[in-house]
Amino acid sequence: MAWDTTDTLGKGDVVSNESLANLLREERRFAPPADLAAHANVTAEAYEQAKADRLGFWAEQARRLTWATEPTETLDWSNPPFAKWFADGKLNVAYNCVDRHVEAGLGDRVAIHFEGEPGDSRAITYAELKDEVSKAANALTSLGVQKGDRVAVYMPMIPETAVAMLACARIGAAHSVVFGGFSADALATRIEDADAKVVITSDGGYRRGKPAALKPAVDDAIARVDRVEHVLVVRRTGQDVAWTEGRDVWWHELVEQQSAEHTPEAFDAEHPLFILYTSGTTGKPKGILHTSGGYLTQAAYTHHAVFDLKPETDVYWCTADVGWVTGHSYIVYGPLANGATQVMYEGTPDTPHQGRFWEIVQKYGVTILYTAPTAIRTFMKWGDDIPAKFDLSSLRILGSVGEPINPEAWIWYRKHIGADRTPIVDTWWQTETGAMMISPLPGVTETKPGSAQTPLPGISATVVDDEAREVPNGGGGYLVLTEPWPSMLRTIWGDDQRFIDTYWSRFEGKYFAGDGAKKDEDGDIWLLGRVDDVMLVSGHNISTTEVESALVSHPSVAEAAVVGAADETTGQAIVAFVILRGTAAETADLVGELRNHVGSTLGPIAKPKRILPVAELPKTRSGKIMRRLLRDVAENRQLGDVTTLTDSSVMELIQSKLPAAASED
Repeated sequence: MAWDTTDTLGKGDVVSNESLANLLREERRFAPPADLAAHANVTAEAYEQAKADRLGFWAEQARRLTWATEPTETLDWSNPPFAKWFADGKLNVAYNCVDRHVEAGLGDRVAIHFEGEPGDSRAITYAELKDEVSKAANALTSLGVQKGDRVAVYMPMIPETAVAMLACARIGAAHSVVFGGFSADALATRIEDADAKVVITSDGGYRRGKPAALKPAVDDAIARVDRVEHVLVVRRTGQDVAWTEGRDVWWHELVEQQSAEHTPEAFDAEHPLFILYTSGTTGKPKGILHTSGGYLTQAAYTHHAVFDLKPETDVYWCTADVGWVTGHSYIVYGPLANGATQVMYEGTPDTPHQGRFWEIVQKYGVTILYTAPTAIRTFMKWGDDIPAKFDLSSLRILGSVGEPINPEAWIWYRKHIGADRTPIVDTWWQTETGAMMISPLPGVTETKPGSAQTPLPGISATVVDDEAREVPNGGGGYLVLTEPWPSMLRTIWGDDQRFIDTYWSRFEGKYFAGDGAKKDEDGDIWLLGRVDDVMLVSGHNISTTEVESALVSHPSVAEAAVVGAADETTGQAIVAFVILRGTAAETADLVGELRNHVGSTLGPIAKPKRILPVAELPKTRSGKIMRRLLRDVAENRQLGDVTTLTDSSVMELIQSKLPAAASED
């Protein structure tokens, strides 16, 4: 769910701080609840502490982990941009996530409340999780997996997915988790690039009320790659599966017969923990490499700080899939390192009904909820009455991740899910950053709808113009990270030069991964999406995010996607695709009203030339809107690749409708 990055952005990609209009002005403010602020894990002092001694601050956070060999050196930045954090320290990540809690007498604490889509459920304690991870580690060893090998994981959202990842970490094998919605082609590319020795998969998982097969895609992928030695298969749905004797092994037969005794080995802090692929705009996907000590330090600290986690009493739920970085950092590693009790849900939010998420919150007494703006806007579209049927009073903190959140979606989330009392932490980070980088702190920050606001303690982020000068308050430009951070990607797997070219070549000595941002008059940071989502209209740079937010602030609009289309007169014209709320009727009057609403909210320059009401928007399996395809439609081009869409028929409907859409000259 963290944002994909473009490959290299050249000098031609200019976003001027003079012309990147700071169109949206947000005046609403929400102070932290007094009781939360009084007992917050992290206070305003953390900013001062980190500012005074950044490396000392991160060394202190590393001490929250259990090390076999304590590190004496915090950061080695002698060969930038290749960082080494806590390099002379040794630890075992799985031990930190499981064993140490059992040894501390917390073995009976529930680690995972699993809720299957069909309604089956399991509660797994830390003691049980330790046994399962140990058995899986022994099983992988019996299949010939050794320290330094790679293991691909292609699984549904079930506890065995987390067990598999932790088992890899326990024996020092890097895992490469591939989201279960990806095709055999995508899986084959990732297996080949990582040179995976073993694939862990399932017969399938449940999605929208029926079994969705996974094993066939693995079989197809391996047929193209021909280097995988074994496939370890979890039985989840009971579907028939093709079987290759000698290669394929049932999890329940191999893992369950293993000993629950396994002594974890301590590995160097810079030992590879996982590779996670993120798409590039050109060429093959980029294998983002994360290592052990620095990554776990920051994943655990940010989970503790941003969610104000009280592991004795909180029930935490991150709704992401483990196949994305959000699931790695804030389902598996961060929460378990902190001894949290969490919910893991297998299915979709509308199965068997549109209140399923709220039913789960009510059932488990969820106190912290972390989800995506795409989901929040979907809930808005379904109607306020659905969450109102459930008791959501247990919630005390709400989080948002994956893309900028529109102010109106933020307000809806706070009002209808948080009863107008819960802080919202809007978190900016990426696959590449490994952990949260910019976010409010719930006991400290006076929050603003739509703004990620402030770099976390120990993080150096700012907004610069095209000449790498920091922009003043009120200015816009590029978001950059100016100092290394513990959970940063170490390289692109097998391609150091691409790592340098993609992230470090645009601004010397600064990390830039393609996001536009602005500072408001208070100096708070607002993310504006990818720099290629900034439109140049009659000489004015206008952010698609701001136009989308203006549209969604109209009571008839549930969701909006905006693109810039080539225009002979203005250079680019603004074209908007909107999903109307349930009761709104699609009329010419409404389209005119929406256009004027944007004009009055942002100014006449931001009024869309065309607005097209649609039933659905084209989205990837991770929930991101494919604006590239909408741009193809708006410019009457042949559609690009639609293989990553959840439903490619959406594009046919939009294409057929566009010619009739009224245009304002």
